[in-house]
Amino acid sequence: MTYSLIQLAPGAYDLVLSGNVIGSIVRSKTKQGATWYAELLEDLPTAKRPAPFIEIEHKFPTLEALCEWLGAPEVKTNNRHGDAWET
Repeated sequence: MTYSLIQLAPGAYDLVLSGNVIGSIVRSKTKQGATWYAELLEDLPTAKRPAPFIEIEHKFPTLEALCEWLGAPEVKTNNRHGDAWET
């Protein structure tokens, strides 16, 4: 499965699989840093979730770690908002 991310705003992406938006990627900032979340839009039964999703939502310390987990998706940035890898 090949995923792609489409930046909507700083820290927010659509998660696309086979041309369909199936989830979102969002950054949550705190005083301690940032946490990234990958979340499916539908609460599918475990057997019907696209790999590597085991849960509806997964948490990551960086966008890089999240992208590695997804298998290095293409990331389409919105240059108006700066670098996609911003933490």
